[in-house]
Amino acid sequence: MSRTAQIILDGKTYELPVVEGTEKELAIDISALRDLSGYVTLDTGYKNTGATQSAITFLDGEEGILRYRGYPIEQLAESSTFLEVAYLLIYGELPTADQFSKFEQDIRLHTLVHEDFHKILSGFPAKAHPMGVMASIICSLTAFYPEAIYERSKEYIDLTIIRLLAKAPTIAAWTYKHSIGHPVNYPNNKHNYCSNFMSMMFALPVDDYQVNPVVARALDKLLILHADHEQNCSTSTVRIVGSSKASLYSSVSAGINALWGPLHGGANQEVIEMLEAIKADGGNVDKYIAKAKDKNDSFRLMGFGHRVYKNFDPRAKIIKKAADDVLTSLGINDPVLDIAKRLEEVALSDPYFVERKLYPNVDFYSGIIYRALGIPTDMFTVMFTLGRLPGWIAQWKEMNERKEPIGRPRQIYTGATERNYVPMAQR
Repeated sequence: MSRTAQIILDGKTYELPVVEGTEKELAIDISALRDLSGYVTLDTGYKNTGATQSAITFLDGEEGILRYRGYPIEQLAESSTFLEVAYLLIYGELPTADQFSKFEQDIRLHTLVHEDFHKILSGFPAKAHPMGVMASIICSLTAFYPEAIYERSKEYIDLTIIRLLAKAPTIAAWTYKHSIGHPVNYPNNKHNYCSNFMSMMFALPVDDYQVNPVVARALDKLLILHADHEQNCSTSTVRIVGSSKASLYSSVSAGINALWGPLHGGANQEVIEMLEAIKADGGNVDKYIAKAKDKNDSFRLMGFGHRVYKNFDPRAKIIKKAADDVLTSLGINDPVLDIAKRLEEVALSDPYFVERKLYPNVDFYSGIIYRALGIPTDMFTVMFTLGRLPGWIAQWKEMNERKEPIGRPRQIYTGATERNYVPMAQR
């Protein structure tokens, strides 16, 4: 027997169906409420509203669980690769050897971008934020492939997906090179996905650049951990823009702009900026721990706790080891990273932080790794973008395959009631 919920409005009872997900999540389906009663619900920020049903990612913040298509993030980070995880998210199942070989080869064939991108890049100031450049250039792919707006065959959508996954690292690396006035590096398809990106980022015409395999694997793992995270701000943006039948490129560009916001994708950058500020103030960690505990002090430790995970962030457990491996492999002596390690020790042992579950999160450790790799702080959110790309693609694809209606939230109007126009001379 199906379950229902009752809501009583103006003395009349309305029965609304209860929806149960495969992980026993429960929701009241209010989609017919306005037609039945004239009422809408108010949920500022959509904190309690399920905007869609999705089979892609399961997240339980209370238990610290994250699964892609049912597979625990711990298993994927340990045993899989970023491109295999991308295939899983986008197509729903882990690929066979033949499927993955074709997927990987197709991506290799599309890593080049049109030479006209040199002209587009040259139009941006060197000091332009890389996220603004990235969003603009990804959006411009629709101009290069205008058929992406109306061509919705499976074959063409698959080609669009491949193009986006293949070209995004090239665009990101070229964006960085432009910002520092260096010549761009073309992709070298003898490398794997992450090694190719690192080579495009850091190779110079005067040197023979060698990709450190420990570094490439750490980056691969970071991208896996960021690949999807349920209906967050940027993912919801991709879905609602895509619901208008906008192209995948335009929808992902909108997601990039949402991710750019400091409340969403900028946390790992804020971690490094905080560590730099502590160093500039003498590096006294105890002083800043005391400030963090003082409820009258506005200082906040960045990279600790999570607004969704009420337990330890499962991704942080994985990336902590990768951070340790990278720092050991590179033999880095960086006072800013020394401050990070001391903060980590305190947060994992001090009762104040332990009782409040203010554990180091994935942003804390990813910021440490990116700094160790020599990636500048204003590129951190671009790295987040590269990781989140498969999730955005999967969400856009799922929404289109289900033929979901165009997104159109309601509101509760709180402005002036009807009034008559007053000529300017009488005001």
